[in-house]
Amino acid sequence: MDRYGGWTDSGMIGPSITVRRQRLEGLQKFLIDHHQIIKDALYSDLRKSPQEADLTEIGVVLSEIGCALKNLDNWMRPRRLRLPLSYLPASASLVPEPLGSVLIISPWNYPLQLALAPLVGALAAGNTATIKPSELAPATAEILSLVPHYVPGVSVVLGGVEETTALLTQDFDHIFFTGGGAVGRIVMEAAAKNLTPVTLELGGKSPTWLDSSVNLGAAARRIAWAKFINAGQTCVAPDYLMCPPSMVDDVVAAINNAVHAMWGKNPQDSHDYGRIINDRHFERLLALKPDAISDRNDLYVAPTVFAAENTTHDSMSEEIFGPLLPVIGMELAEAIEYVKSGPKPLAIYVFGREAKKHFVEQTSSGAVGSGVALLQAGATGIPFGGIGASGMGAYHGKSSWNTFTHMKPVISKPLFPDTLRMIQPPYSPLKTAIIHMVARIENTWGSLARRGRRELSEGS
Repeated sequence: MDRYGGWTDSGMIGPSITVRRQRLEGLQKFLIDHHQIIKDALYSDLRKSPQEADLTEIGVVLSEIGCALKNLDNWMRPRRLRLPLSYLPASASLVPEPLGSVLIISPWNYPLQLALAPLVGALAAGNTATIKPSELAPATAEILSLVPHYVPGVSVVLGGVEETTALLTQDFDHIFFTGGGAVGRIVMEAAAKNLTPVTLELGGKSPTWLDSSVNLGAAARRIAWAKFINAGQTCVAPDYLMCPPSMVDDVVAAINNAVHAMWGKNPQDSHDYGRIINDRHFERLLALKPDAISDRNDLYVAPTVFAAENTTHDSMSEEIFGPLLPVIGMELAEAIEYVKSGPKPLAIYVFGREAKKHFVEQTSSGAVGSGVALLQAGATGIPFGGIGASGMGAYHGKSSWNTFTHMKPVISKPLFPDTLRMIQPPYSPLKTAIIHMVARIENTWGSLARRGRRELSEGS
């Protein structure tokens, strides 16, 4: 048994592919065996509908598992490397190596997905893992505590701040944190004491742009769905919307129409609309928009779309993380400058034929969605992660494998013939000439190779 919690095959670092498959299949079985119980827990914690639970939680993790099982053979294969001509005879490769022991700290808003989707990558890469679920989603955390019964090498620690703080003092090989920027800074500071690398999946104010070049009704429905799913408690939800000043009233009306089409005139009566996680977040949201329709006893805040006179409105001071959507009138150039003036967002959403090019080229963000919002967060083929204040590192699919794997270079050179003697002291005139010749040859071949690749690319 090795430090990664599995038996190794000859020539392979970490658990064998058989062991890794068994662990992934064990996680798959956990989701299937507890499918209904998981949905009940998500309803208890967030009033999340069964359909939303399947779509945004269970389904995402099952897709990650399927992707890993399909590609594991290829991911685990060492990659051959090219060497300079002067190194020959020799060979080199990149050999994938598990990082070791991984800590995954997950949040409450998608308490199953954001605990288990990173775990898939950690297991596929051959690591052991400790999961710390959020205490704010206790029913889901309790279900997650059953995962170790299905997956060897995984442990789950329940509890609150005290337990999380204790875990951060331990010497893990990687820490994967999803949550807010304030706690992210604490995690990074704690990790620095042990020089532990981190992946931080944070959030921020993800802006949306909408103009008259697109169908307003269709765009409004996509924006409303992305904003108000999970009652707006989504790190990549549209946080605020910018549009030309002449469109503000029409945009507010169109999004409200889309809300009514999906959740009815009174979304509190809809089985498909969620609730705010707790009293503290309920009060925080009402402080941002005191006149929002709400019910404290039910932790209900209605989908609230409103015209904000400018960017000094209270809702623009922090990430909203709830069902409030301010709409601000400004022209495209002003919108781009406003986005550039603040922290880099996790996502930018653009509904405009010409605007996409400007936002992609002139702003920086974790991702850009054109004509769509939210979908980039659930696709196994798209790396998901932030930049700057919105996070560091990425995961999903192959990106998860990369996050939890060290690609170790291995170089081999036979002792005979000993060509290295030609570049070792003492340096005679002959050896000096050989060194100069090798440098010229490497430079010539490098230039030819670059030119050949460029011509091939241009020809295709």
